[in-house]
Amino acid sequence: MSLAEEAFEDLYEHAPCGHLSTLPDGTIIRVNRTLLELTGYEPGELTGGMRIQNLLAVGDRIFYETHFAPLLAMQSVVREIAVDVRRADGTRLPVLLNAVMRDDPRVIRFCVFAATDRREYERELLRARQRAERSEAEARELARTLQRSFIPPALPRIPGLQVAGAFRPAGDGDLVGGDFYDMYETDAGWALALGDVCGKGVEAAVVTSLARYTLRAAPIREPSPSAVLSALNRTLLHERAGRFVTAVYGQLVPADHHFRLTLSLAGHPPPLRARGDAVGEIGRPGNVLGLLPKVRLTDVEVELAPGDAVLFYTDGVIEARGGEGLYGEARLRHLLSASRGMEADGIADAVVNEVVAFQSGLPRDDIAVVVLKIPG
Repeated sequence: MSLAEEAFEDLYEHAPCGHLSTLPDGTIIRVNRTLLELTGYEPGELTGGMRIQNLLAVGDRIFYETHFAPLLAMQSVVREIAVDVRRADGTRLPVLLNAVMRDDPRVIRFCVFAATDRREYERELLRARQRAERSEAEARELARTLQRSFIPPALPRIPGLQVAGAFRPAGDGDLVGGDFYDMYETDAGWALALGDVCGKGVEAAVVTSLARYTLRAAPIREPSPSAVLSALNRTLLHERAGRFVTAVYGQLVPADHHFRLTLSLAGHPPPLRARGDAVGEIGRPGNVLGLLPKVRLTDVEVELAPGDAVLFYTDGVIEARGGEGLYGEARLRHLLSASRGMEADGIADAVVNEVVAFQSGLPRDDIAVVVLKIPG
């Protein structure tokens, strides 16, 4: 044997992967030392009539007969098929099986790469993916739980007045938004708050909780809506919230057959009142909260008569963007005018449904609305 032949033989025997040759029926006729070391067999055990199919686990054996062998016969080569080889001691060895049948159709040459590390890597990837999916599901549920805490489970029942609220989170609801509303009884009547914290996520949620509970506590000390919003501004600055807030705060006092509404706006879209065929804004613009040490806020008082409907909303309504551009206040006025004969919950649902449909069912921002309706 020449030196070149000896070198080739040594390379074959001690190659970094296992080599074996078989007849077309799978009978093993030659193996290299690397494959013997991988599997733990003696040379005579594999070349004494054993077929390559007998080296494979049961499921992989079926796959070999039904897929691997026919594919090899069709295209003369098959690459990197993941299977398990049975070792001599009965354990399994994950491998990548390659086969070629070109020069001599009577001989099939196999190359076997141990894939233990790769298989463990794939398992770890699968485990990591499963952990990520569980974490994502938990995060979505946490987002929904936090968001529900910003919206009261039910609004109060007020004699002579219909009250309804509706909320739709942005997108799939995976991120906690900053929209909130609240309504509760006070010594003089009822208070209504609706606002929007800049941004989304955990930081926005913290500020939203701070805003909501500050607005609940402030009326104990502050006499007017503007004073309540000013108190919220001081709290945001004191706590270094780092996010600005827009809000509308109103005080509702019952009178004979009507209600007196006093409200103040802090950078928030003014509510709309439908009276007869007319729809108009209520309130005067004011500064956003959480940025300036002193804010300009104005109290406005209006009388709500039988038949009136008032719509409070966040900017996710008029700033909704669809195929026709922005939804805008003009569309909202038209919708409120067309639906003013409905009860309060019907108006609230109509607004949310139309704005969501305007965005093809996937709103880009949170939508929160509150409707007050005095039956005619």
